[in-house]
Amino acid sequence: MDRVSAVAVAPHRTLYLVDASLYVFRAWHSMPDEFRDADGWPTNAVHGFARFLLELLDRARPQHIAIAFDEALDSCFRKALYPAYKANRDPAPEELKRQFAHCRALCVALGLSVLGHREYEADDLIGSACHGSRAHGFRSVIVSADKDLSQLLGTHDEQWDFARGQRWGADGVPARHGVEARQMADYLALCGDAVDNIPGVPGIGAKTAAALLAHFDTLDALLERVEEIPFLRLRGAKACAERLRLHREQALLCRQLSTIACDVALDGADRHFVRGDADREGLVALCDSLRFGPMTRRRLHDAAGLEFAPPV
Repeated sequence: MDRVSAVAVAPHRTLYLVDASLYVFRAWHSMPDEFRDADGWPTNAVHGFARFLLELLDRARPQHIAIAFDEALDSCFRKALYPAYKANRDPAPEELKRQFAHCRALCVALGLSVLGHREYEADDLIGSACHGSRAHGFRSVIVSADKDLSQLLGTHDEQWDFARGQRWGADGVPARHGVEARQMADYLALCGDAVDNIPGVPGIGAKTAAALLAHFDTLDALLERVEEIPFLRLRGAKACAERLRLHREQALLCRQLSTIACDVALDGADRHFVRGDADREGLVALCDSLRFGPMTRRRLHDAAGLEFAPPV
C-alpha cells in the first residue's frame, strides 16, 4: 500500500471546520438585545458567537481549525447560474453585518485560520479544506447542523451539531436524510431545498427522491433510465417519469447548485490550518471596543494562552 492510500485508511490528525455563519445567526436570534459596543451598536451576536467559540475550543482543544464565513451572499457563482438562488432571504441588517466583522476579527485575534471568499460560500470553503486535507493524513470534523454539508463526509469524517450535542459520520446520514452521504446533492436536485430557494423537480418530494435514488443510485442513472420509472412500485410512478422528462435540465441545474465545490484555493491550507499565536493587542482592543465583561475577557485570554490582567 502506498503512503497516500495508507493515510486515507488511517488518518492520524483531525481538522475542525466551523460553519461560522450558522452560529452567528443563531446568536443574533437567541441572545437578548442588551449588549452594546463602545459606539452604541448591538453586540448580542458577537457575545453569543464568542461563547460558542470558547466552548468549542475548550471541549475539542483543536490543533488544526478553520472558521469559514460567508462573504459571497450576493456575488456567489451560484447566483450567475440561477439568479433566484437564496433570493428568499432578507439581506442582513447593518447591525448584523458589523457583528459579522467583529466575529471574524475575534477569530483572527485568537490565532484561528479564517476562510472567506467573494465567489464561494462557506460550504465550498469547508468542502475544499476537507477534501484537500485527506491526502495529508487528516480526518475532518465539520461543526454545523447544515444538511448540505453531509455530502462531504468520507469514511473517517464526522459532522457535529454542536448545539444539540449530536455527532455522526457518513454511515449516520441515511438515518437522518434517507440517502447516502454521497447522494445528498442528487437528492436535493430532485426534491429541492426551500432554505436555499432551490426548486428541485416539481412534484417530487423527499420520500420519492430517496426511493428513486435507492433504486437508481445516481441522478445521472435515473435520467438515463427514466423509461423504467413507470414500472417501479412507486406511487405516481408514471407521472414522476413525465416530470423528470419535462424538467431534466432543471434537475441538472439544481444539482449544480446543491453540489459543494471542493477545489477552491485556500489561504492556510499549506500549513494545514494549524492554530497560530494569538494577537494580544488585537484581543485587548476588541474586548475594549465590544465592552466584554471580565469573565469573558478572562476566558478569551485563557483560550488564547495569554496571561490575563484585569483592566484597572
